[in-house]
Amino acid sequence: MKKPLIVLTGPTAVGKTELSIRLAKLVGGEIISADSMQVYKHMDIGSAKIMPDEMGGVPHHLVDILEPDEEFHVVKFKAYADRCIKEIYGRGRIPILVGGTGFYIQAVLYDIDFTENGEDNGFRRELEALAKDKGNEYLHRMLAEVDAASARQIHANNVKRVIRALEYFHETGEPISEHNAKERQKESPYQFAYFVLDDRRDRLYQKIDARVDRMLADGLVDEVKALKEKGYTRDMVSMQGLGYKEILSYLDGECTLEEAVYILKRDTRHFAKRQLTWFRRERDVCRIDKEAFAYDDKEILERMVQVLKERGILDKDGNGYIGE
Repeated sequence: MKKPLIVLTGPTAVGKTELSIRLAKLVGGEIISADSMQVYKHMDIGSAKIMPDEMGGVPHHLVDILEPDEEFHVVKFKAYADRCIKEIYGRGRIPILVGGTGFYIQAVLYDIDFTENGEDNGFRRELEALAKDKGNEYLHRMLAEVDAASARQIHANNVKRVIRALEYFHETGEPISEHNAKERQKESPYQFAYFVLDDRRDRLYQKIDARVDRMLADGLVDEVKALKEKGYTRDMVSMQGLGYKEILSYLDGECTLEEAVYILKRDTRHFAKRQLTWFRRERDVCRIDKEAFAYDDKEILERMVQVLKERGILDKDGNGYIGE
């Protein structure tokens, strides 16, 4: 019998956090953050990080565990998440993956081996030098020549992922996109329910703009300034996150604050659009259109519980996993 796993995801600002806490309390769950930014300490406002007093007593994992100069990627996330899941089962509870990083969720849900590159540091340094000398677009074109699928999926400015894809091809002669596509066909080792929250595009964009305004009012500029003063720079993965790279550009005198905020809102909307595209492609998902439930979390939770019972994750009385 496969062990249970619940996934709750959707685009940024759709309302995953509050719903996930209510769901966890209902089913006896613990939350694992599937977010590429909330993992970092000192980066609270720009990452819209859940704070301890907002967790409602529900244990949260993979929040505030790394310093901003530490690299975080899908391979490291999967290792952490797999360990958390095992520990949660040991307590007889249900792990709930919550967050908007679809790549991370997929890795755990289907036990995908997103192969970490070997130790050919010479080739890596050569690629890093090319990026500095000729620019990110040059490196991205190199990737497009050997792995067009990866080039379409990876933004030119995500230099670390571009380099990892080029390294994989250099080492194996196989595009990493082909390797990943084969891995994605795996059957999940879990008895799972994969919920995708959705909302009207116009409403979602309004919430994104309002969230950015709230971040600024809460002190986003001061947060980024403090990180900059600690020596954290824009070449770090953490400082490339939405909300951080834009404010850094303002602090470095490259644009006005008004321009930085405009870019942040625009790019966050684009990010949400890419998330929606990703989740539409995913298989075996249960889509929850918030408008269809009149934005009533109680009704949404009732629908989720119904699905969990149908999939054998909860019994007919609504009780969850209690261990072997």
